[in-house]
Amino acid sequence: MAFKSLVIFALLSVLATAAFGISIVGHWRPIENPNDPGVVEIAKFAVAEHNKEAHAALGFVSVVKGETQVVAGTKYRLVISAKDGSATKNYDALVWDKPWEKFRKLVFFKESIAFNN
Repeated sequence: MAFKSLVIFALLSVLATAAFGISIVGHWRPIENPNDPGVVEIAKFAVAEHNKEAHAALGFVSVVKGETQVVAGTKYRLVISAKDGSATKNYDALVWDKPWEKFRKLVFFKESIAFNN
C-alpha cells in the first residue's frame, strides 16, 4: 500500500510540474527574459568579479542566455557577451546568489566554447 501511495504521489508531482510550471528544487530552468534587470545585475557582477580576479578589463555587453537552479539560494548559469578592447566574445559564468545572507559568489568565468565562432 505504501509503495502504491508513493507511485501516485510521484505521478501527481510530475503532472503538477508539467501543468502548472511548478519549479522543482535542484533542476535547471531556462531564464525566460535575459534582459531582466535582476539577471543583468548578476551578469554585470560576474564580469566585474572576473575583472578583479583576472586583472582584466572586460566590458559587459549583454546576457545571451541563461538558466537558474534553486539550491540553498539561486545559481545562475549564464552566457555573457563582453567586450575586450574591440573584440566581443561570449563567456560562460556561474554565480551563486543568496540575497538574504548578502552573499554573492562568482564560481567560474571562462570563454565560451559553444557560443563563440
